Amino acid sequence: MVSPLPPGGGLYTESIMNSGQIAVLVAAVACLLAVLGLLVAIASLRREVTRVGALADELKRQTVPLVTDAHRVVGQAATEMERVGAVLDTTESVHATVDSASRLAYRAFANPVVKVLAVRAGAASGIRRLATAEDPAAARRNGSTPAPDRSR
Repeated sequence: MVSPLPPGGGLYTESIMNSGQIAVLVAAVACLLAVLGLLVAIASLRREVTRVGALADELKRQTVPLVTDAHRVVGQAATEMERVGAVLDTTESVHATVDSASRLAYRAFANPVVKVLAVRAGAASGIRRLATAEDPAAARRNGSTPAPDRSR
């Protein structure tokens, strides 16, 4: 009689795969999982790069007018600084002119004014002496004595 079982006694006595083949299969599955993980990471990075590019475009759209305005304002400030510099130069020139004119006026008028004031003071003193010396009788009536004559 012929037995339906293969020689060796059982249905599963022969293995379908040996240990080397199982190791290769496990390595292939691991590589497949790694590739799938990398594809997910690449897709995520691509979305982020697209988002960063859009942000950069938006930033460029907003900053270019600001930089243009800043450039214009800096040009205006430079022009104003030149004008202020010219005004300061003119002011220094006027200051020097006024300073020279005041020194000249002082030199021109100081000596004559002092002389006029001295003559006036001397004349006033002389007039007082003459007035007190001319009217000794009026001075005696008022009870005062005339001032002594110090001119001698």
